Amino acid sequence: MFREGPNFAACLSCSGLATTLMDATTDKDPLVQEQIYNALCYLGESEPEEILHSCDEYLRQHDKLAYPHRVIILKAMETVVKNNIASLDKSTAKVVIFLASNEMTKSKVIREWQQAASSVLVAVGQRFINKVMEEVLTKFQPGILPHYFIVQTFANLSVSNVFGMVPFLNSILGTMLPMLGMAKQDHMKSVFCYALQHFSESIQEYLANLDKAPDPTVRKDTFSNEIFSAYEVLFNSWLQHREAKLRLAVVEAVGPMSYLMPSEKLEEQLPKLIPGILALYKKHAEAFYISKSLCQILEASVNIGSRSLDVQLDALLGTLHPQICAPADPSVPLTVKNHTEVLRCFTVLACSFPDRVLAFLLPKLESSNERTRVGTLLIMRQIINSAPSQMEIKKPFILSSMKLPLQDSNDKVKRAVVQVISAMAHHGYLEQPGGEAMMEYLVRQCALPSEQPKKQTPDADDLTSDSVQSISVNTLFLLSTTVDRMNNVLWPYLLEFVTPIQFTNALTPLCKSLMYLAMKKQEEGENASLIRYDLNGNLPSPYALTTRLLVVSSQPYAGDCRGTAALRLLSVLQYSVHPALEQLWSKRVPSLVEHIEEKCLCQKEWEEKLLLFLQETLAAVSDNTWICHFVTEMCRQLNSYNGFPLEKNFLYKCIGTTLGACTSKDLVQKQLQELLETARYHEEAEREGLASCFGICAINHLEETLAKLEDFVRSDVFKKSVGLFSIFKDRSDNEVEKIKSTLILCYGFVAVHAPKELVLSRIEADILKNIFQYFNTKDLTLKLCLIRSICMISQAIYNGGKCGDFVFSRKAELVAQMVEFIKAEPLDAMRTPVRQRAMVTCTYLVSVLEPHLSDPDRTELIDTCLASVLALPPDPGQERDGIGGDILYGDTLSALKDLLKSLLQRNLTPHGLQDIPRPLGAGHAARPSTVIPFYNLGVLIALFSPRCSDSLASVRQHAVDCVYCLLYIQLCYEGFARDHTDEMVEGLKALKKGLEEPDFTVLFHACHNIAMRVPPDQLMSLLLAMFEGLADPDKNCSRAATVMINSLLKERGSVLQEKVPDIMSIIHSKLQEVDEEHVRKAAQQTVYILASQHKSVVVSSLLGSALPFDSHTCAMWRSLAAEPTLTSQILEQLLEKVNRDVPYKESKCFLLGSGSERIATPLPLAATCALYEIMSAPESGAAVLGLYAPLFVTLLLRVSCTVGVQLPKSLQSRERRSSSLSPAPRSLHPCSCAVETLKVMLARGGSEAVTRAVGSAGGWDLMASPERHHDGIAVLAGAMARHAGPRLPLIVKNLVPTLSSVFDSQRITTTAFFAELLNSNVVNDLMLLETVMDNMTGRQKDPCMLVRMLALRGLGNISSGSPEKVRKHGAKLLASMVNGMDDKDDPHNLVALEAMSSLSKLLDHLEERDIQSMLLHIAIRIRPFFDSEQPGLRQSSIVLFGNLTKFSEDDCEAFFEQILNGLVTLLLHLQDPKPEVVKACKFALRMCGPNMGCEGLCDMFLNHLREDRSLHYGEFMNNVCKHLMQSYPEMLNRLILTNLFYFKSNWVDIRAAAPMFIGFLVLHVDEDHCQQVDLDQLISGESVPAACTAGEQGLGLGAGAQPHEFGLRSVGPRRAPGSCSTLG
Repeated sequence: MFREGPNFAACLSCSGLATTLMDATTDKDPLVQEQIYNALCYLGESEPEEILHSCDEYLRQHDKLAYPHRVIILKAMETVVKNNIASLDKSTAKVVIFLASNEMTKSKVIREWQQAASSVLVAVGQRFINKVMEEVLTKFQPGILPHYFIVQTFANLSVSNVFGMVPFLNSILGTMLPMLGMAKQDHMKSVFCYALQHFSESIQEYLANLDKAPDPTVRKDTFSNEIFSAYEVLFNSWLQHREAKLRLAVVEAVGPMSYLMPSEKLEEQLPKLIPGILALYKKHAEAFYISKSLCQILEASVNIGSRSLDVQLDALLGTLHPQICAPADPSVPLTVKNHTEVLRCFTVLACSFPDRVLAFLLPKLESSNERTRVGTLLIMRQIINSAPSQMEIKKPFILSSMKLPLQDSNDKVKRAVVQVISAMAHHGYLEQPGGEAMMEYLVRQCALPSEQPKKQTPDADDLTSDSVQSISVNTLFLLSTTVDRMNNVLWPYLLEFVTPIQFTNALTPLCKSLMYLAMKKQEEGENASLIRYDLNGNLPSPYALTTRLLVVSSQPYAGDCRGTAALRLLSVLQYSVHPALEQLWSKRVPSLVEHIEEKCLCQKEWEEKLLLFLQETLAAVSDNTWICHFVTEMCRQLNSYNGFPLEKNFLYKCIGTTLGACTSKDLVQKQLQELLETARYHEEAEREGLASCFGICAINHLEETLAKLEDFVRSDVFKKSVGLFSIFKDRSDNEVEKIKSTLILCYGFVAVHAPKELVLSRIEADILKNIFQYFNTKDLTLKLCLIRSICMISQAIYNGGKCGDFVFSRKAELVAQMVEFIKAEPLDAMRTPVRQRAMVTCTYLVSVLEPHLSDPDRTELIDTCLASVLALPPDPGQERDGIGGDILYGDTLSALKDLLKSLLQRNLTPHGLQDIPRPLGAGHAARPSTVIPFYNLGVLIALFSPRCSDSLASVRQHAVDCVYCLLYIQLCYEGFARDHTDEMVEGLKALKKGLEEPDFTVLFHACHNIAMRVPPDQLMSLLLAMFEGLADPDKNCSRAATVMINSLLKERGSVLQEKVPDIMSIIHSKLQEVDEEHVRKAAQQTVYILASQHKSVVVSSLLGSALPFDSHTCAMWRSLAAEPTLTSQILEQLLEKVNRDVPYKESKCFLLGSGSERIATPLPLAATCALYEIMSAPESGAAVLGLYAPLFVTLLLRVSCTVGVQLPKSLQSRERRSSSLSPAPRSLHPCSCAVETLKVMLARGGSEAVTRAVGSAGGWDLMASPERHHDGIAVLAGAMARHAGPRLPLIVKNLVPTLSSVFDSQRITTTAFFAELLNSNVVNDLMLLETVMDNMTGRQKDPCMLVRMLALRGLGNISSGSPEKVRKHGAKLLASMVNGMDDKDDPHNLVALEAMSSLSKLLDHLEERDIQSMLLHIAIRIRPFFDSEQPGLRQSSIVLFGNLTKFSEDDCEAFFEQILNGLVTLLLHLQDPKPEVVKACKFALRMCGPNMGCEGLCDMFLNHLREDRSLHYGEFMNNVCKHLMQSYPEMLNRLILTNLFYFKSNWVDIRAAAPMFIGFLVLHVDEDHCQQVDLDQLISGESVPAACTAGEQGLGLGAGAQPHEFGLRSVGPRRAPGSCSTLG
């Protein structure tokens, strides 16, 4: 940022810029501070002195600058000084020194900026040491404890400028020593230790470089006494301090100080010093500083020839050894450094006391503790490397002591042993006797498995992260290539490890090392590399080495690419193998190595190259004796490879190749016999290898090979008794099957490899004769071998030069046998490759070989193969014999395709195609040479046409070819000439060019055109086959099938009426089978097309589906909602189905005996479900709107007819099963189903508000309740009136006829609906009032009581819906109400109750003249209901009575009489247990008050009987009776008699109130009227205890008792202010 121009520093004042930068140091951003520091340093490069002066001036002027900002400036000054120390002048140096000195000592509190100031002084001291010392020594005065940083600066100067500082140290030490006793604080003690440590190190460096020193006369003695004095303070005093940091500072200082102490003093101190240092290991976890100091002390002691170490040795070894055994953690560097220092200690001790150190260490190798063994080996490696002269005579002893570690199985110990062996190799140990054991151990570790375990968290115990094997490999290679003294040790000794099989994993490093050693030997002289077998008896022979290296090369990439290393070693050993191989191997081996390094080898090709190399080698040697020895060695090595099947298999091939080159027929037969006797037949690779050996041998020795196999067949090996070969005794049946399998394979390989001109004549006579006797087997291995052998024999014939003339007489027999093998395979899974191999074999058998198969044999072969493969699941998901399930499945399909292709090529006719109903792969059809009726064109077109849209381009190409040929064949049948050209068919060729990136719209159109060419008589077969194509896993093909189906039905579906049910059934089954969105949509389109042509058939077919409809049937119903006209017609048909049949049938209930239950009839139920599905589709909205009224009425009545109706028993169980399969299925219960359908109809018809309103009021649930159904209908009617008024005229018109329905439920529903409509003014607005009212009036004589009741309710609702119309129809309405109250068929008075409630609502709107004539009749009629057991009747009658008082003016006396008749009842029922009755009584009394002619009583009723006031009944009655007796004393006896009636009331409170009433009457009656009462009669007439007691209390009142003494309850929760208790 500061390099904007080359003359930047010259253009501006550096001083000013520096000041600006320093002002910015107060910025708290660390990045900004870093940039300021860098800028100051950069300016200092240009003008160092100016910048230093600027910094000095700035710091002096800004004395209060915070220390973090001072640090930045001081660090910049340090950097400028360091980088420009050579050019700095003295004056500037003085300024800097003075500033830094002052900054450093400004505060006694230790700050970071003081450290920065000290660093500035140290930097200046590099050149101006005298100036620095002159300044600093002024602040280092005797007797005064110096500043902390003064001492630290001295220490750092002594390190940075040794030659300049050491001359000052004598005087500094003299001044410092007295100060040590003055230091009380730990930080001062620590800094003194720090200074003494660095002073001692500086002095040592000075003394070590006296030749360069300014004063060469300086001696150690100059400082010894002062150092020792300081040592005494540190060791004797400060080392005992409890502060750990101080103790470590002391230890760090004592180590370098020990070098400078006087020899006699050091010797004197060692007995205390060493134990003191060792004791610190227990106090400090971090031991590095202790170990470093101890090592320095030990070196100093050895340097003076101390005798005290001898005594301390055991303690030293005992303490230091555990330090090595404790593992070093690489993530903690000090632990690694500690190990290094401890090992240095052992080096010092081993050089002085070799015998005692070894005596201590070697027994530790036998410890049971792993860490102890590992640590001891690390020390052994250290002393072998660092004390070679002392260990020279100990080599045999050390080698012998390693025997036990060589047997250790612990990986960490192994790694340590390998490291010890490496050290031994460098120092000549392995040349001693016993060295071979070390090398063998190293090779064994190289042979360990190379697979690394999963990477884990780094283990502190691990010596290294590398494995034992990798360390050993690296060690072996290094010893072979870098340690010259090891050449004669390793060569040719390492060759001994090449052939043993246990060293296979070590072959790569072995071969590399041997190759390098051999090349060095060759450099010494041409014959030096030749192996001297006379001097090395244990070495492997040339035959053994060649065999071994050739065999391991067969797996070139195994074992870290051992193939390359083996071949290269083989090339180097060419002289030792055979002199004749030099030219061949020099040329061929590099070529083979190059092939390996290309990394693109096929195993089969590689083995062929190696076998060719072997053939050329044998030809080059051309020595039968050498070849005989070679093949004998190969056979001898066979058993070594028992755990290596691939290598053993290749060795068999090598043996076959070598036997082929052998001219000794006796040896060939002997070796073949031996191979048959010793083979491990239970191993597949061995069976394969032995067969390959026989096959390759047969190339040159066919007669001998077949003869030996014939002898083997005739031997007793396959019999139960002991056979010809003793080796085959007691074999199990399973082993015998494996031997048979091998024999069969041998014949197959012989047939393939032997010369064709020789073998063809032997196939049926010698080979098949022996194979056929083993076909009757269930053993899988034998089956596979039989199939493979027959396949190889067929290939041999097929590839033979005379195959055209060869007649394979047993061909059909072999094909039949293959068919039996295929039939035996399971159809649910592919567990073996039997199918695939048998079909490959059949392909070879039927391709060219004569004679042809008969038609039955051909058909059976095709059917069996297709059934066996196509029945398999597409994802086999299984593996066997290492063959992946997917790969095996693909290979099987390919084999099937090749077989069908071969069969089709042999029979290119429609009949041939009919034999293959679903051919796989490319169509290789050609135009027929003979005309046969093409009866199956539709099926074939259905199979191929959708494939023209396949997602694979190659399949599309082949499918178009097939269709092209089929259509031309059809044209021939239609009478066209063979050379006729059809434009549409030829268009397929043009289409084919664009199939790489196809436009599927065009492809679908082409598929449609193809389908249209099918003859009418094959139309249905085409459709059926197309439907099968819906399940095609390729979505494009599935889509093409749907396009063709729908196109066919649109164009030609009108002729298929009889087939519609079948097609519908197929569509349903395909929807169940295929869960794809596009198939679902296409199937719905298909249903729609069929319905547009055959509505009734489609509806009937769908209605015949099982209930409850599954999701696929529902989807088919919803597809009928696509087009409004069709949807309307379908809905009308369904409405007709709902209305045509009875909704339910009565069924006797056997459990209840005489009862019965209603069972839903299936057709209306199915039609209701269908309506739901169609109307649930959004597209049905227009059709629903057009049929709104008929749909609503039909569904409303359907709901009414299904309340309480049960499902048939069969459907009940089916619904339960459906519920268990689906988490939340739609209920099939008739009523629920009808309600849901009505809801969806309203929603689809635009009346969502109705649905929501009914739902929020709980109306839908009420509708389904048998007891509350009419209430739910009322909720619905109210919602319709509010939200769907314009729909009501048609609905009412459609509903009116149902009032005459034979079903009570329908009349109830309609009446309830009309009744609630009358509660709304909408009927008046729509001019429906008279119609609805007349219909309600007409229901007065309905046989159903509920209908009569609802009709009265409806008439009463006119008062709220159309009050202005009540007067007009008053007389009719009043007559209806009176008739209702007089209803004779009303045992529970429900009709009367409704009549009274409705009349109460109507009274406010009736003409007075209408009511006058009926007033007394009504009052008398309702009087008995005052004491009804039903609270509703009591309430309604009392309220009505209160309302009637409004009309009593013209007939006041007559009605007054009715008031008096009811007065006692009303007053007593103020104690009614039902609050609503009490409320009604209060209302009636208030209404009666003005008509009683007593102003006081009227006021009481108006004031104290308000609804919102509580009532103290006793006091109230007291005052009422007072007014009664004052106004109507003559009524006393009448009132008492009425009260007597209630003495036996069912309600306790009323029974108690009656006598109290009497008592109050008696209390307030005048004496003149007392004779009306017979008290004795009253008392004796009581029989009810409560009434009797109250009667006595009432008489007590007459005797002067107070009302509040009776304990009668108040009416209301508490006495209200101004209650009767306040009355006088």
